[in-house]
Amino acid sequence: MTSVKEQEAIKKLMVFLQEWDNARRVARNHILDNFIRSNNGKTEPELELEFSQGASLFLARLAAWLRLTYMHSTCISKLLKSIGVFLSAASGRRYVIEFLELGGVLMLLEILGLNHLKEEDKKEAVKLLQLIADAGRKYKELICESYGVQSLAKLLATSSSAEVQDEVQILLDSLGRGNPKYQNQVYSGLLAVLPCGSPHGQQLALQTLRSMQDVLGEAPPAVVTPLLAVLGSAHPAVHYEAVQLLLTLVSRRAPPALLPGLVALLTAPGTEPRAEDPALCPTEQTPAHIQQAAAAKAVGILAKESAEVAEELIQLKVVHGLMVAVGNLDYPLSQRNASISLEYFVRTYPFVEECVRKAVGHTLFQLFKDCPETWYTKIDRVQAEELASNLVDSPEDMA
Repeated sequence: MTSVKEQEAIKKLMVFLQEWDNARRVARNHILDNFIRSNNGKTEPELELEFSQGASLFLARLAAWLRLTYMHSTCISKLLKSIGVFLSAASGRRYVIEFLELGGVLMLLEILGLNHLKEEDKKEAVKLLQLIADAGRKYKELICESYGVQSLAKLLATSSSAEVQDEVQILLDSLGRGNPKYQNQVYSGLLAVLPCGSPHGQQLALQTLRSMQDVLGEAPPAVVTPLLAVLGSAHPAVHYEAVQLLLTLVSRRAPPALLPGLVALLTAPGTEPRAEDPALCPTEQTPAHIQQAAAAKAVGILAKESAEVAEELIQLKVVHGLMVAVGNLDYPLSQRNASISLEYFVRTYPFVEECVRKAVGHTLFQLFKDCPETWYTKIDRVQAEELASNLVDSPEDMA
């Protein structure tokens, strides 16, 4: 037989559940506020004590109300936070299992794709998915099996909230670790984010791709095209993360097309000097010029990190590409970055120094040696054309 105290506790629980069942939207809002305030951070035993061993009954009601209302944007954020009290409870694995049995993962993923919901709602949904993923490998697999990677990648690419994107990145990073069955899917999903129009989304995707390299090992060839394309971004933070990923890839076994593709950006179509008539020269920077400037900076960084990489770049005619970029009078940043990188090759490899001296002439070369960061300002259009047509690092020059 139950004691009087237990009977009172059960009665209290039944009154609470009946109050919830009979309450309308405003009243349920107040109930949720009180529940979150009173129970946030509690452990599973503490929640069971609070609900007289019937906490699961309230969780089931929360999940049921979520299923009925998430399409209509009713108290979604508070409702998700309330469910989070259960899923985040220490020793509360049973709550995670119960929520999943009620279709929790599919509901949360569908919330991410609903345009009429607030970004705050989506952030809370992502946080719940994080808690589910943290419960173990099979739960990560369940999210991935439910097309979670695609939904999360789309949200990372399209969300207008940096906070939401930050939470998505945390979840994707979690899904990419300790989840060997789906780690390639996560990697591919992140690559799909790179062409998006959100600089913050690109930045976070690049960061996560870099952190995944330790898990993935050899990078797939599919990384080359989107990674090089993102160098056309006008945002320095994106460039920084792209270069960091380049460094990570090159320090391991980089895809064979990576370095040739990077060097090719120095002389890609659209980077050649335009007509002398200013009226024919658009004032805005083009993606090709931005890529050229970023590539010119990147090859210098890569070369300084590894002599082996530097020599491979020389074989790929990087010095020719840098001199073409120095001669790009239409985009001074390309000239500056290329000059700084070229100075490293000239200083490190005597044969490069000799070839560059012959290509630019004694006077201009002396200006280059004195101040590589500004010498390009002394170059006229004729000299720029000569730089673009040089062949200083053909294979025979390597001898």
